[in-house]
Amino acid sequence: MAAVVQRAFRQDAGRVAEPARASRPETGHPAYGGRVSVELNTVYIDRIAPIASPSLDDTFRMLDEQGASACIVLHQPDAQELGDVAVALGLHELAVEDSAEGHQRPKLERYGSTLFVVLKPALYNDQQEEVAFGEVHAFVGETFFLVVVKADPRGKQTVPRALQRMSGKPGLVTVGPQAQLWALMDSIVDGYVPVIDGLEEDINQIEDQLFSGEAGVSRRVYELFGEVVDFQRAARPLVYIIENLHRGAEKYHLPVEMQRRFRDVLDHSIRVVERLDTFRQLLQNALTVDSTLAAQKQNDDTKKISGWAAILFAPTLIAAIYGMNFTHMPELGWTWGYPLSIVAMVLFAAILYVVFKVKRWF
Repeated sequence: MAAVVQRAFRQDAGRVAEPARASRPETGHPAYGGRVSVELNTVYIDRIAPIASPSLDDTFRMLDEQGASACIVLHQPDAQELGDVAVALGLHELAVEDSAEGHQRPKLERYGSTLFVVLKPALYNDQQEEVAFGEVHAFVGETFFLVVVKADPRGKQTVPRALQRMSGKPGLVTVGPQAQLWALMDSIVDGYVPVIDGLEEDINQIEDQLFSGEAGVSRRVYELFGEVVDFQRAARPLVYIIENLHRGAEKYHLPVEMQRRFRDVLDHSIRVVERLDTFRQLLQNALTVDSTLAAQKQNDDTKKISGWAAILFAPTLIAAIYGMNFTHMPELGWTWGYPLSIVAMVLFAAILYVVFKVKRWF
């Protein structure tokens, strides 16, 4: 299949490196003597009897046998480890480069007879109100299904368990790698549901907080809005990926049963995206309402300040006039001058207070 690759590795810092095993010219696969983070390595004979392969070398050798297919899950392999497996399986260098670099957007690409799919699992942290995203790459060939888990916030064993559950369904096992791709997608979309529920609960809390005047609600709305937008970027492309698979059923050789199953995952993913669209609109409305309430509160505060300033202005004006020490001020000699000025101050202040109270400035 590809040129022979020979590797050497050290078993510990104090020993001399031992040579890798010799290549196997009878199979055409390179010898694989390195270490790799293998979370699942299963071979299916005639796509029926699953065998837990002891090593990747044995898996590559058995793939040359007629009717054999393999399901392999690698957890955070380095570039060299991924490169060795890629050579053994004949993966396209561009797909391998994307997988090695990581930080890919969800997508579906076709390289000859191999599909390269990037998916984003998610987990909601209710304490921090954050959505943690992972990254999973799947290579779907005619006789193999390779999953490279770059990161999965749901746990290291989530992907292997999702694929192992499929082994108990003989009708799916006989389909091969395409069914394993469905199992992976179904697991990731199912994992979106608790995230959606967590976001919905927090949004409901925000709606109550908006009108209660709680501090910090603006920041919470803005942060949740960002989480919803990030989730949309992860979930929306999945709809297009599954739609392309479903529309290209003949091109991708999808059996009728698998078309039904992919359509079911498509329905679930569409519902997720629709709920996210609703959440985004609700949070946009919440931001608008919060801005309106803040402006209204500021306007009310301005009214109160203006009202009290007007109330204090009348007594201040009277006191300022009669506080001027002019010689000719007849009122200063009146017997009732002082009481009259005090009454005038109180009266004007009371009248203004009643007026502003009626206008609901206070």
